[in-house]
Amino acid sequence: MNEVETDSSSVPLPLWLLAELTYACPLQCPYCSNPMDFHLHKNELSTDEWLDVLQQARAMGATQLGFSGGEPLVRRDLDILIRNARELGYYTNLITSGVGMDEARIKGFKEAGLDHIQVSFQASSELLNDFIGGTTSFQHKLEMARQVKAYGYPMVLCVVIHRLNIDYMSDILDMAASLQADYVELANTQYYGWALHNRNQLLPTRDQLRRAEVVAHEYQERFKDRMKILYVVPDYYEERPKACMSGWGNIFLTVAPDGTALPCQAARQLPGIEFPNVRDKSIEWIWQDSPAFNRFRGFGWMKEPCHDCPERFKDFGGCRCQAFALTGDAQNADPVCSLSPHHDQVLEAVAAANRIPPADANQEQPLVFRNVHNARFLIDC
Repeated sequence: MNEVETDSSSVPLPLWLLAELTYACPLQCPYCSNPMDFHLHKNELSTDEWLDVLQQARAMGATQLGFSGGEPLVRRDLDILIRNARELGYYTNLITSGVGMDEARIKGFKEAGLDHIQVSFQASSELLNDFIGGTTSFQHKLEMARQVKAYGYPMVLCVVIHRLNIDYMSDILDMAASLQADYVELANTQYYGWALHNRNQLLPTRDQLRRAEVVAHEYQERFKDRMKILYVVPDYYEERPKACMSGWGNIFLTVAPDGTALPCQAARQLPGIEFPNVRDKSIEWIWQDSPAFNRFRGFGWMKEPCHDCPERFKDFGGCRCQAFALTGDAQNADPVCSLSPHHDQVLEAVAAANRIPPADANQEQPLVFRNVHNARFLIDC
């Protein structure tokens, strides 16, 4: 890939810092957003190194901070990082499965100044939740969600949606209502990494999506004064790509557990790009001057049909990771776009998903879980 020079004075400041504190996680979700070779990325940043990252990013203008993973609760210094972030003036969000949390830690996070806790569920039933997560966690998640609410945090639930749980949309939203959720994110699976590997088992059918969307809209109307419900259709069923990360290097800065700085969590899969490390370079240089962050910034890198498309100001060419995953070239138009010369790959994937009844999705190959040593077949949940 050719390097792209950008005038640093025209580069927008990062507003969102995602601190991926660790790739370690007690769950084994088959759609995990961590890299498939996560076990090779070790040597996590120390507490002091993370404190330096937080300070540098804040000086660059970052105001929103997400603590993520893996499972960020694995880090025993999390309360130290939260307290420092509060002192620096961040709005802080803990993105967690809830596994590894208890009332004492929730109370400690509150005292440290944490603003927001997002708890993820895999499903609304104990059997399916624990199967997808690969561990017994459902009852604990329920208790942690209740404790989060009791300590005055906004109740934010996230459920990754796919063909194994999409038919239980009503049950999922009933669960959210029973937990007095303030926000519910029904996040349809993004197909790269683990999810792309399991796409045949996870991509919903068109009928499933239609039914789920009807249910989501019904609950949005019913609970409009009590619970905000965000439901996003998966990319593969759209005609135009989403504005991935609001554009490469425009708003979001991700720092991986080993200090690698990325424009998004999945970017390290892209070949030919040497992503800088916060141990070697300053956040300011990384954001403004590094070839990696300037590679797909702006519009000059675009091929046709993106280069002259008026939609480029809205979608920024779509997702570079998705373009690479499906076409082998991150510079290509996102295949989700109906104008892309590679759109047929998305159409073929959708057609394949719609040929296979949901109950039979596991017949040709097993569902591979995040633990690379533990491939399991889908069971009837």
